Amino acid sequence: MPNLLIVDDEPSICVSLSFALEDEYTVWTATEEKEALDIIRTESIDCVLLDLSLGHTSGLDLLVQCKKMKPDLTVIMMTAYGTIESSVQAIKAGAYHYLAKPLHMDEVKLLLNKALEYQNLHKQVQVLSEAVRQQHAFAGIVGKSPAMSKVFQLIEKVKDIPSSILITGESGTGKELVARAIHYEGNRKSAPFSVINCAAIPEALLESELFGHEKGSFTGAYQSKQGLFERSSGGTVFLDEIGEMPLPLQAKLLRVIQEKVVTPLGSYEAKEVDIRIIAATNRQLEEEVACGRFREDLFYRLNVIPIRTPALRERCEDIPYLLDHFLHGSAVQMGRGKKIFSAESKKWLYGYSYPGNVRELANIVEYAVALSQGEVITLDELPPALMERTAGLRQSRIDRDGVLIPAGITLEEAERRIILHALELHGGHRKKTADQLGISERGLRQKLKQYLEMG
Repeated sequence: MPNLLIVDDEPSICVSLSFALEDEYTVWTATEEKEALDIIRTESIDCVLLDLSLGHTSGLDLLVQCKKMKPDLTVIMMTAYGTIESSVQAIKAGAYHYLAKPLHMDEVKLLLNKALEYQNLHKQVQVLSEAVRQQHAFAGIVGKSPAMSKVFQLIEKVKDIPSSILITGESGTGKELVARAIHYEGNRKSAPFSVINCAAIPEALLESELFGHEKGSFTGAYQSKQGLFERSSGGTVFLDEIGEMPLPLQAKLLRVIQEKVVTPLGSYEAKEVDIRIIAATNRQLEEEVACGRFREDLFYRLNVIPIRTPALRERCEDIPYLLDHFLHGSAVQMGRGKKIFSAESKKWLYGYSYPGNVRELANIVEYAVALSQGEVITLDELPPALMERTAGLRQSRIDRDGVLIPAGITLEEAERRIILHALELHGGHRKKTADQLGISERGLRQKLKQYLEMG
């Protein structure tokens, strides 16, 4: 049965409504604000009947708090005849509808049924929308480019294999996402997935965190503690920034991989562990080995299955899908309405090189959603620092009648940039553009139509 919360400062109304509706709903009641919020926070409430006046508390204020806590919650206001104007304010604040007192049970039941039908329809739309977005994703990673398809194929092949995996790639390319996908798509998904950043923790603490310690093994060790390897037995340990791990710990990690045992600090007892190690780095570990900063034997033990996450400039065709993904996610997280990018801002976003990769793109979108005023995000609402950074580059490109082609992009993307730049230089004149490019106007039209579908 659907879960219904009735909020009214008159206990008699709560009791009578509860009695009338208990055959069709699981009913909770509250007579004050704090009690109502506690129920909404802890229970899976589908619908709320909320009185506009709660003694010294305004039902409108409680409505705002309810919607802030659970934006999809369906709230029906109850109001006296003399406060219909306030009911309109409630609708603007997010209420589904209102009921005028004295209440008529047939009207109450009819409106509750309609409210729940609306809520179910809204959930279906969300599910379908998410299904559409997931067509361009794999295990939560967005991308359809050939470069990402290779990564997805590797994840499928190695997800159930216990061998060590080394994920390499520039900062912001999603190495941890790949590690999570390997774990949660594989046969270890019901066991722990533990993450530790080897660059973020001092050496002494890192050793204790990974291997554990016995009581009294060092100053401050007031009790024994299991290490991350032991706590994660049966699952996966993701060692981020493995290139920053100190050499003494590298020797101990090598033993874990080779012998599947750990020895806590202050103990002589080796404990067996069943873990899969996934490590990640944005460094060239071969160079670190040559310089003596990384153990060669550990490198080969970790690099059994190498996976490289491509930079965003190598998968430009994924940018439209990533923009849509982050735009939707940021809007939902911030409780904002539907947002879209203007044609001008899209053009800029598609042409930017993203030295910070996917993480930078996500930050740009989050900034734009947070500061945009209307539904359409304009070029002026993108981060000013980024606009300034690229302004000189764009002007110099136009001045020399050239087009910027970053290393690593696909042939299709390079062609798109050249054609759009030529069209810009000729002021949108298609015949002149086609003549310069040596193609027919019809061929140019087909290309432009294809780029429009991509955007």
